[in-house]
Amino acid sequence: MANRKPLVLYGARQVGKTWLLKEFGKREFEFTIYINFNTDRKVHSIFKDDISPQFIIKNLENYHNKKIEPAKTLLIFDEIHECQRAKDALKYFNEDAPQYYIAAAGSFLCISSGKFPVGQVNELTLYPMTFYEFLEAAGRGLLAETLSETDTPALINASHELFTMMLRQYLFVGGMPEAVKTFMETDSLAEVRSVQEVILNNYKNDFSKHINASDIPKVNMLFESIPFHLAKEKKKFIYKEVKTGGRVSEFENAMNWLINAGLVHKVDRTTDAKIPLSRYTEREYFKLYMLDVGLLVVKARLDISTFLTSDNLIFNEFKGALAEQFTLQELKALTKFPVFYWGNASGKAEVDFIVQYKNEIIPIEVKSSINTKSQSLSVYIEKYHPENAIRVSLKNYGRNGKFLSVPLYLIGNIESVLSGKY
Repeated sequence: MANRKPLVLYGARQVGKTWLLKEFGKREFEFTIYINFNTDRKVHSIFKDDISPQFIIKNLENYHNKKIEPAKTLLIFDEIHECQRAKDALKYFNEDAPQYYIAAAGSFLCISSGKFPVGQVNELTLYPMTFYEFLEAAGRGLLAETLSETDTPALINASHELFTMMLRQYLFVGGMPEAVKTFMETDSLAEVRSVQEVILNNYKNDFSKHINASDIPKVNMLFESIPFHLAKEKKKFIYKEVKTGGRVSEFENAMNWLINAGLVHKVDRTTDAKIPLSRYTEREYFKLYMLDVGLLVVKARLDISTFLTSDNLIFNEFKGALAEQFTLQELKALTKFPVFYWGNASGKAEVDFIVQYKNEIIPIEVKSSINTKSQSLSVYIEKYHPENAIRVSLKNYGRNGKFLSVPLYLIGNIESVLSGKY
């Protein structure tokens, strides 16, 4: 295939990049050669001088004692950010040897240490497992199909309680693959919590490995402050609430590192609902969300008993932060929408999220229970008169004039909803 390029799979650490590439090789190729540039430092010598495809392929064959047949072999370059020369070599594989199948994976944590050749690779980003993927992992494949394929709203509404029950589980477990695997194997939320705490500790250990010593305390303070900010009614991030007298200039490097590492999502405010939304962004006003809702639950120190003993409390807990976190995760993983939030000049009205769908601007208000009254969304509609306004809640799917009532568990299929599939 002449126009095939090497694939680079980005993602935060522990979202499953290595497993996914190995599984892809197992299913689609006769042979897989796996190279980890972090654990196998000797392999770096192959890329030290000559990085022509012919030289690299011959040396990898000798190193692994295995013939590399272009149409039958997948080459996996894992932790490729550890070897800049390997990253440079992808350019020549694209230009001179496109017959070879190469998939590279690298954590966002170190990607900034060196660039990939521009225009010479295809890029994908892997996020934590979505709710749909969680259903499949839980053996609820038919329920997952109902979520994504049915064009009959009544069928989705008929399974509303079942979807809501599974969503309660997902909000605690989240989408980190090891946490999901642990839950499916043990059915123990306590075991899941232990796994999540290890993941968070690993992230903190990464701080000390990849950040200037002077910035480590600032990164820790920002990372720890996210639950506090999301617990507020107005979730705008304020530096002075991280540290007394805190300023943008003091925390800017630390903030950028967390964003570039993929550990947090930054949602900027826009003050106007015009295309393109990025034109009206006020980047000094923003909200921060975690990579994963399950990790947010741990950082917020929400007790396991809350998930076991209450009905709708979990959706109201934490001032709707879990519902917003879940919504953003699904939008990030399953749509190509750049996501913003809207606020008026007075700051008295805010719509949780706002996205551009084709030539339409869509406001999305997230409610954490069946109470869907929203003064801010009403202010927005009165000002901009959108064709569609989405209210995400625990209510069944339905439409009332401009208002589309979308169950929280369905938000990942928002493009199908807007296209009229449902």
